Parts: sequence; C-alpha cells; structure tokens
Amino acid sequence: MEKIMFTQEAYDKLVKDLENLKNVERPRVLQELVDARAQGDLSENAEYHAAKERLAAIDNIEMPKLQDQLARAQVIAFDTNSDTIKFGATITAKNLKTKRDIVYQLVSPEEADALNGKISFKSPIGAALMGKKRGDTVEVVTPKGKNQFEIIDFK
Repeated sequence: MEKIMFTQEAYDKLVKDLENLKNVERPRVLQELVDARAQGDLSENAEYHAAKERLAAIDNIEMPKLQDQLARAQVIAFDTNSDTIKFGATITAKNLKTKRDIVYQLVSPEEADALNGKISFKSPIGAALMGKKRGDTVEVVTPKGKNQFEIIDFK
C-alpha cells in the first residue's frame, strides 16, 4: 500500500471531514430520506431520489476515499534545522523576472492549493525547489514561460 505524505494540518482536516460525514452529513441525509419517503409515491418524489443519490455518494465515494487516504497517510513535519528544502517547508523566494517575493509551502498533490500558496512538491516549481539551499537560484518552465527564483529563506 503506497503511503501518501500529508502535513499535520491536512491530516487533521481529513479526520475532521470524515467525522463530519459520519456524524453530521450522513445522519442528516438519512433523515431527509425518511422524510421524503413519508410523502408517499416514490416514483415521482424528487426529494427522495436526491437524498438517495446523496447517501450513495457519501457511502460509496466520499467516505471510502477519506478512509483510504487516512489509512495510507504518513504525516511529515518539516525539520526546521534542515539546510535544504524538503516536503512541508515554507519557502520565500524572489521571482527574478518580476522582482516580487513569493511564498510557497510544499505539500502533497492531494492538499495543493495554489491560491493559498500551497503547491505540490511534485509540481514543476515544487520539484525545482526540493533539495535547494538559501541563496540558490532555480529555473522553472511554467505555462507562463521560463522563470527564475532566488531562494531567500525557508522554514
């Protein structure tokens, strides 16, 4: 079974999401199903069919996916004493083309959220940053063209 690396924050969110599905969402949908069934003729009861589909999605897709991810999860904390960039690091770098500083945290593909500065360590920029040190310059080809980043700091 292949492990999936997660930050502690992402792992905690998976646990919270699974508990919410089990203890809040699923019971709410079950009650909707019971209420819709009580309305009579099920063949043309849209609420009944919607609740039935939602319950199937929870039971057959969402909960099993979260349970699988949790079973394969490996929580990795970035070693703040490291002299090289590794999974979990938060990096401040200067884009040498735009002269602007950027901040990225290297996370797993499952928890990547570029709009919030979380990029996959397997992405072009993430992969280029892995193993680098303060002061290093990396060149990355992105959809917007070639970029160079100088690593200012990481933690």
